[in-house]
Amino acid sequence: MTENTIISVTRLVIVSLMVIASAVTSAQERIARRLSVGGHAGMTLSRVQFNPSIPQSFLNGIIVGARVKYVEEKHFGLIGELNFVQRGWKEKFEGYDFAYQHRTTHINLPVMTHIYFGSEHVRGFFNAGPEISFLLSDAVSANFDYTNAFTLDGFPANVHSTDQYTQSIKSRFEYGICAGVGMEVSLRQRHSLTLEGRFTYGLKDLFPNHNTDPFSGSSSLSIDITLGYLFTFGK
Repeated sequence: MTENTIISVTRLVIVSLMVIASAVTSAQERIARRLSVGGHAGMTLSRVQFNPSIPQSFLNGIIVGARVKYVEEKHFGLIGELNFVQRGWKEKFEGYDFAYQHRTTHINLPVMTHIYFGSEHVRGFFNAGPEISFLLSDAVSANFDYTNAFTLDGFPANVHSTDQYTQSIKSRFEYGICAGVGMEVSLRQRHSLTLEGRFTYGLKDLFPNHNTDPFSGSSSLSIDITLGYLFTFGK
C-alpha cells in the first residue's frame, strides 16, 4: 500500500468519523430507537490485485453471517456483522490446459454506517465502513505441480508469474474498507428481507512487499451478494 493510499484512507476515516459524530450530536429529527437482528447468506466473487499483475478471473465463494442493526436517527443507523467468508483468486491460462486457484477462508467483522431512504415498506440503503478479518485457512487447488511450475514442459513461465506459488500469507489478521448498496422489503410488522451488493478492498497486502520481494502489492478485492432476514424490536 503506497503512502498516498494511506493518507487518502486516513482522511476518509477522519471525515467519516466527523460525519457520524455530527449526525449523532446535532440531528434534530429523531425516530423511535429500533434494534434489528438477523442473518444473511450469499456468494462472493474475489481476486487479488497483484503488482506486477497476474492474469485472473473471479473466484466464487460463499458468505454466511449474522447482523445487528441499530437505528435512532431518521435516515441514519449503524450495522455490525460477524461473517464466515471465502475469498482468494483464480488464475487464467489462455490457450493452456493449466488450472490454479487459491482459496482463503476468514472470519470477518465489518462495522458500517447505514444510510437509508424510502417508505416503511420498501427502502433503499447504503452501507460503508471498515472491516477486520482473521484468516482461518487457505488452500490451493491445481492440476499441475505448482511448486515446480517453472520446470514443467509447456508451462508459460516466460509470460506467467510463478512467484506467488511459493509465497506464504504474511499475517492472519487483515483489515480493509467496504461499501454496499441494497434494498430492504418489509414482509409484515417486525420482519423484513434485505438484498445487498457490497465491494470490499483490503488495505493490507497478503504477501510481503519489501524491495526484495517479488510483489510490491497484493491487495484483496471482493464483491459480495447476499440475501438476508431481519427481525426488528420496537416500532
